[in-house]
Amino acid sequence: MAKVTMKMPEDFLLKVSRLNDKTDEIVPRVLKAGGEVVLDKVKSNLNSAIGSDTKYPSRSTGELAAALGLSSALQDRDGNHNVKVGFSEPRRDGSSNAKIANIIEYGKSGQPAKPFLKPARTTSRKPCIEAMKAKLDEEVNKI
Repeated sequence: MAKVTMKMPEDFLLKVSRLNDKTDEIVPRVLKAGGEVVLDKVKSNLNSAIGSDTKYPSRSTGELAAALGLSSALQDRDGNHNVKVGFSEPRRDGSSNAKIANIIEYGKSGQPAKPFLKPARTTSRKPCIEAMKAKLDEEVNKI
């Protein structure tokens, strides 16, 4: 039976061992970099959807766009790290930002849908992955 022995470069092995110790520090920064790409796309889509192609003049206050933000990277009970793009609640008038975003995204009786979330998700997927890869490479090179 044949036997093969491979020796890894010493500096590579040191980086991998240090990466294991710093995973909890690096993962949130990598996810934030990707989340910011998606957040920028959602903001631009939302700003273009609000007040466009309406029968009546827009009554937008800018509160929905201002409530859009990025959560910090948190770990769920399964051990997965997540970052979320969403709206802070509640509005000044007591209604829900999520409800208004849902109406804009899917429409309602007498109001056509103006999707801004789903197109942002599909168009920002590859740039988000690339941003996270670049940030991960940067973090690994710092070690």
